[in-house]
Parts: sequence; C-alpha cells; structure tokens
Amino acid sequence: MEKSVQITLIVVAGIIILALLGYLALNSMNPSINTVTGQGTATIKAIPDLVGVYFNVETKASTSEEATSKNAEIVEELITNLVKEGFERKEIQTMSFNVYPDYSWNNGNQRLNGYIATHQIKVELSTEDADKIGEVIDTGVNAGAGISYINFELSQEKQNQYKSEALKLAAEDAKIKSEAIAEGLGNKLGNLVSTSTSDFNYYPWELYRASDSMGGVAEAKAATTNIQPGEQEISASVTAVFKLR
Repeated sequence: MEKSVQITLIVVAGIIILALLGYLALNSMNPSINTVTGQGTATIKAIPDLVGVYFNVETKASTSEEATSKNAEIVEELITNLVKEGFERKEIQTMSFNVYPDYSWNNGNQRLNGYIATHQIKVELSTEDADKIGEVIDTGVNAGAGISYINFELSQEKQNQYKSEALKLAAEDAKIKSEAIAEGLGNKLGNLVSTSTSDFNYYPWELYRASDSMGGVAEAKAATTNIQPGEQEISASVTAVFKLR
C-alpha cells in the first residue's frame, strides 16, 4: 500500500475516533439525553405556634424631626407598657420605620403640608397565650398606636421543621414518578443528574386586618375572641432529573 494511502487512512481513522469521543463527551454533558424528569409535590398539615399583632404608629408634624420625635414617644410608651404587662423585649419587634413629606395639590400647584413618620411594631405571642391578645390591643391603642393586622404564624424553628418534612416528601414523590415513567418506557432509573425546588410555600394566616391605618379595637377583639389555631396546608415541590438505563 502506498505511503500516501496509509497516511490518509490514519487521518480518517483519527477523525472518526475524535468524532466518537466528542459525541460521548457531549452526551455526558447534556442531561437531557436519555433522562427522565419527575415533578414531585407534597402538602402537609401545619399548626401555627405564634400570634403576631401588628401596630402602626403614624405621626404628623411640620418638620421631619418633630414627626420622628412624636413617633418615638408613642413607640417608647407602647414598649414600656408591654414590658410592664410581662412581655419580653425580644417579643416586641420593629418591622419598618419611614419618614416622608406630606404633599397636596391645588390647581396644579404642589404644597408641602409637613412630614409623616410611620413605625410598624410587631408583638409576638405564643398561641398558648392567645387569650392575652386583648391586653396587647388595649396597650397599643392606649399608647396611641393603630392596629394593622393580626396573624397566626410559624416560628422559625417550626418553619425549618415543616420545610424539611415537606421537601423530603416532595423529593420522594419526584423519585416515585420518575421510576414509574422509566418503567413505562421499558427502562430503569439511573443516577440522579440534578434537582431543583420551588421551595417551601408558607404564608401567615390572617385573623384580622384593619380597614384603615387606625384599626378599631372592638373589631380586632371580636375577630380574635375564642379563636384557636387549626391545621393549615403548606406545600412544596421538587423537580428531579434522572438518567435512564
């Protein structure tokens, strides 16, 4: 065989080998080739362990400093009185604070009326102490605060517990579905390629919401009288991709 023919064959064989190696490498890097995707969901029952009472303190004045000072006086009285009632300082949280100019318009002209300071305070109670909600409402309103809303909530510890449980069940559901699909296609489930999650869907359960920034005491108390936390649904979803074999 002529030397030029041998060289040509060697080059062709090299190209074929490189193409095969490239295909195998591409196949290993592309998880969509010979894979199955399972979408797992789970819904569990959760019992709230906290009650959150949210107050809004709003003050107006001609200057931002004066509005802030008036606001701070009300907040300080609220906190002091709650502590006297036996609440711990850590159970009283500042959720937000803001100071902004108060404008009005007249015949296309803008007028500065003064400044408004707003302060949102959350008082956190155990559901075992839900009978104290009325005392909290009275204390806040007597200090000059308005009731914004009242929720049943989960503590961070409970959120972590339920999150772990819901995501575990959703992952198991994704695997079961993937196995069923693989079996239906005449294959078996291989190694896990990737996972993703829409995480843990949890929202506080509203008991009361004021119709304006200075909610009514009677309405808030009526909405929370003899209310016991019931089971609420929490959901999670997990997407899992497996190789087929």
